[in-house]
Order: sequence, then C-alpha cells, then structure tokens
Amino acid sequence: MLTRPPGRLGEYEMRRTWMARVLMCAAMLMVVGAGPARAEGFLSPFIGYNFGGDSVCPTARDCDSRQPNLGVAFGTLGSVVGFEEEIGYARDFFPDAQAAGGASSVLTVMSNFLVAPKIGIVRPYVLVGVGLMKSRVELTPSSLVSASHNDLGWDLGGGLMVHLAPHVGVRGDLRYFHAFQDLEIAGVTLSDAKLDFGRLSGAFVLTF
Repeated sequence: MLTRPPGRLGEYEMRRTWMARVLMCAAMLMVVGAGPARAEGFLSPFIGYNFGGDSVCPTARDCDSRQPNLGVAFGTLGSVVGFEEEIGYARDFFPDAQAAGGASSVLTVMSNFLVAPKIGIVRPYVLVGVGLMKSRVELTPSSLVSASHNDLGWDLGGGLMVHLAPHVGVRGDLRYFHAFQDLEIAGVTLSDAKLDFGRLSGAFVLTF
C-alpha cells in the first residue's frame, strides 16, 4: 500500500493526479470523436483586441489604444461538444518594451474543449482550455523557438456562432487568458508569470 510522506504531496498522489488529467483528456477526445458522421471540421480566422489585466486597455469599453490580436482556430464540432486548437498573436502588448526597442508581443497556443449545442443556424458555446502563453515574442524564427518567457496558462470564455450558409458563418467571442502563477511540480517550476488579459474578437467560420 502506497502512503504519502506527511506534509508533502507523495509520489502516489502525484501520479494519480496526472493520471486523472490524462483520462479526462482522453474522455473529451472520445466524446468529440463519437459519431463521426455528425461531426464537422471548422476553420476560424479572427481579429480582436485585448483588455483588462496586463493589457493597455483597462476594460473592453474604456480603451483609447486598442492593440490588434490576430489568429486562427481550427478543430471539430459535434452536435453538442467540440474541440479546437487556437493560435493567437497579440501585437505590441507591452508598450514599455516597444518604446525600449524590445520584444513586445504575446503568443498564445491553446487547446480548448467546447460545449456548443447546435440550435438551428446558431451555436452558443462555452469553452475552457490550457496551453502555451509566450510573452515578449516577435514573429521571427529565433524568437518563436526561444525557450525564454514560455509559460503554461489557461483560458475560459464563450460566444456565439451564426451559420449564414451551409459552410460559412460568423463568430463573436469573449475569453480570458491567465498564466498559472507559481506553478511547481516535483520541484520543477513550470511557470512563475503573472500575465493575464481578456480578448474580444470577431471571426469567420468555415466548416467542412
């Protein structure tokens, strides 16, 4: 019988925690993959702006200097649930770094689970996910592959998709991004960032 040392998380509980996460991800993929005849793929390029948290805009409405956030989401949608991979690039996120001539943008790469029931031509949805939040980055090969300023983060949000034609639609989206703060596993620090912000965006949706 495995026991954990008093005052600290034991190896057994650590393995059980990670096994539960793996099983949860596998279950989500099985749900999304069930009924392939009813599932559809989608591609959704978007444009938006950031607000709150560490961004230059205090709120979504109170914003004199909106910095663009560009990206694309792609994945699959069933009749109720779905999965997406989203890549977003927030230009000039840190104005102080930009003024000093340094890297000033933020890259996010998130894997999201969606609950998105199809109701006629509309799909209201909520989502949650985890992924990479890379700060102080620019769109150059050396900056993108750099191991610095890489943090594990999570996002939470929702929105509405409206299908204007059988394979074409539009999407309005609101979500929040947060880096895990002071995250340490087995004595290894995975993230110590305090980065967080919201994003409001609009997108086209192409289904296939």
